[in-house]
Amino acid sequence: MGVNLILTIFFDPVWQGINRVLRGKTLIGIIWIITVGIFGIGWLIDIVTMITKKDITILT
Repeated sequence: MGVNLILTIFFDPVWQGINRVLRGKTLIGIIWIITVGIFGIGWLIDIVTMITKKDITILT
């Protein structure tokens, strides 16, 4: 939870965008980077997902 959560909080659009591209979800990864984490909504979903350790499959 530690390093990944810190990177998500401070660098989510780039960090999670690259993470999605590396997992083979190129289009959503590029959209994630360009729209800054889907205008902040995706950023909040990523943080909640990391804290609760539940796999939310929206935009993943």
